[in-house]
Amino acid sequence: MATVSKLQRTEPVRAAGYVRCDTKTKHLIPRLRPFEIAILAHEDLDEIAAKGLIEARVSAVVNTRCSMTGRYPNRGPLLLLQAGIPLLDMVENDIDDEVPSLLDVVQDGDFMTIIGGSLYVQDRYAGQGKMVTLEEIGQRMAIARMNSSTELHRFLDNTLQHAAREKDFFLGPLPVPDLKVRIQGRHALVVVRGSTYQEDLQTIAHYIKEQKPVVIGVDGGADALLQAGFHPDLIVGDMDSVTDKALTCGAELLVHAYTDGRAPGLKRVQSLGLKAHIYAAPGTSEDIAMLVAHEMGASLIVAVGTHTNMIDFLEKGRKGMASTLLTRLRVGPKLVDAKGVSQLYQTSMTWKSLAVVMVASLIPVAVLAAVNPVVRNILRILYLKLKLLFV
Repeated sequence: MATVSKLQRTEPVRAAGYVRCDTKTKHLIPRLRPFEIAILAHEDLDEIAAKGLIEARVSAVVNTRCSMTGRYPNRGPLLLLQAGIPLLDMVENDIDDEVPSLLDVVQDGDFMTIIGGSLYVQDRYAGQGKMVTLEEIGQRMAIARMNSSTELHRFLDNTLQHAAREKDFFLGPLPVPDLKVRIQGRHALVVVRGSTYQEDLQTIAHYIKEQKPVVIGVDGGADALLQAGFHPDLIVGDMDSVTDKALTCGAELLVHAYTDGRAPGLKRVQSLGLKAHIYAAPGTSEDIAMLVAHEMGASLIVAVGTHTNMIDFLEKGRKGMASTLLTRLRVGPKLVDAKGVSQLYQTSMTWKSLAVVMVASLIPVAVLAAVNPVVRNILRILYLKLKLLFV
């Protein structure tokens, strides 16, 4: 078998670094350190996961699943390549029942070298992969566009089927948790870690400081709030993608449970010595956050980063959006969706605009100088001093 030293003579070294691996990308990202190689099992790598890997400054990503199947147009692989991060998918022929997965072969702290498409751990061959290219992404995007109609039909059928089963819960009287935070008559800000959530939070920062809404973080949305300099009043979710730092920040906690009352996230909360309310309901945690705000009398609900379309839900691993549809029907016009609002404010000031502003600001000064002799004398003195400096 060829060794690393022999292959380096003919094959390019794509990346080298210590390994960090996990079957759940959302659990892997918080543990990553700069320049490590991330090994994951994430079919159709989504945009939020890719942004997390980019922010972690990984040197490469090795995916034991197909990063882009062409089922729908996921942007994760494209974002990684645009950021200059090599992405390698394991060759499908290497994945079968008799050959162990790469995640079974390597462990955190192993040193990996990627040469061409070959993986070496501690100078030992660990498997063969295929570098994902921009050309391949373009081809998969074309396939995804052809598949979009079929995927949309499946998505709508699933949504309507689940909506028929869940409508009694969402349209009937809902339980109201006994929270300490006062919501009645106030604005409520619900933050989810969806696409553009960071930019949207910056765009509405003035609104948050001025209106002082009840701030609700949905799972990792609580961390997004803390990173943006805002403190969550309430954290809602199954508590699987929020950090200990956020959970212990002093916010009230509402654990989203299954309809049968099981709440797996409660165990983690209790392990931190914290108390939490439990809310048993179908649907997503962001739906529950909006419903609770609505039922507790919020005058307006502003949503940031929420999932609103088919791509959002497919990237989240959900095949329909029944609960979200029913939630929005119940909340009605009280809901303002701020997702993507930052895209409205991307214009930059041109030199022409800057010149107009400067000229406009000088007009009041000129008028004042014309009617006030004191101002005229001051300006004359300044003119003479400047003239002396350049003589």
